[in-house]
Amino acid sequence: MRVMGLDVGSRTIGIAVSDPLGWTAQGIEIIKINEDKGDYGIERMKELTESYEVERFIVGLPKNMDSSIGPRAEASLEYGKLLEETFGLPVEYQDERLTTMQANRMLIEEGNASRKKRKQVIDKLAAVMILQGYLDRKANNY
Repeated sequence: MRVMGLDVGSRTIGIAVSDPLGWTAQGIEIIKINEDKGDYGIERMKELTESYEVERFIVGLPKNMDSSIGPRAEASLEYGKLLEETFGLPVEYQDERLTTMQANRMLIEEGNASRKKRKQVIDKLAAVMILQGYLDRKANNY
């Protein structure tokens, strides 16, 4: 069973997939989208979903610090609905508060990524963190 984790933004979507056993998350790529123009990268999502034989999507839900749902979280929920309607696969949501900041901090601490390079991989790393958090939570519930 492969699971795909998504860090959904207004311009990019970071993509990660699990290994076949559902233990670890690996970053795959970043899809460029344009939320304002209704371009959600669905064709590329279809290719990746088929290629990796994905059975479930985990969408990062960027809640506000007080756990309320703001505009970005609403956009992520809408994207999740689009995925369900398009692919007929289950979609779950993983709280992703601060994952992008954590991913950025990790890259800075590595010391080998310039600001430009960090920007090119940050969403993919955030997707890995979202998916790994989900996989760890599921493993601990069994």
